[in-house]
Amino acid sequence: MGGMSRQTGIPRRVALLGLAGVSAAALAGVLPAVAAARGLDTIEAIKTRRSVRRYTSRPLAEADLREILRCGMQAPSACDEQPWRFVILRDKALLARAGEINPYAAFAREAPAAVLVCGDLELDRCQGYWVQDCSNCAMCMLLAAHAMGLGAVWTGIYPLADRVEGFRALCGLPAHVTPLALLVIGHPAEQPAPENRFKPERIRYDRW
Repeated sequence: MGGMSRQTGIPRRVALLGLAGVSAAALAGVLPAVAAARGLDTIEAIKTRRSVRRYTSRPLAEADLREILRCGMQAPSACDEQPWRFVILRDKALLARAGEINPYAAFAREAPAAVLVCGDLELDRCQGYWVQDCSNCAMCMLLAAHAMGLGAVWTGIYPLADRVEGFRALCGLPAHVTPLALLVIGHPAEQPAPENRFKPERIRYDRW
């Protein structure tokens, strides 16, 4: 991309895929297959990710869920505070109740799982950045799910007080833990088409 040759880009991809030491001749044949097995290219994942609200009945594998969480926890955070906490919802009654608290998450009842992304204010050492930190975390999780061939959607909670208190009660959250978003995740039963959302008129350089 941006004029980078295929050869120039190979070392970085080799490092990312754990193929150091493989001969150049072998790399030419193995890179595409390994990249496909490991997930989408990062740029492709960003450009093609869409919110998915319909899921098949196929369960979500525990290994896939843990990988999504692992990717979320790689997110940057202020002062490296990593203030995130998670509650995994699998119980169908709880998933249905989530849709009652937030009507825009009514489809959660059909999903195999959802992740409640929360901020722990006791870990918010930089005082107030937990929202940005946990949003970074949630976005990493959405991209990871998409790259793995899964469907996911961010349903908002914070800062709406009724949703915050509703999910706090639903999951028994302590007072210092605030729910930010519910990420509904599953195997997609729909494939929303990618959109080109680039708007050059929104860009300014150096001054407004």
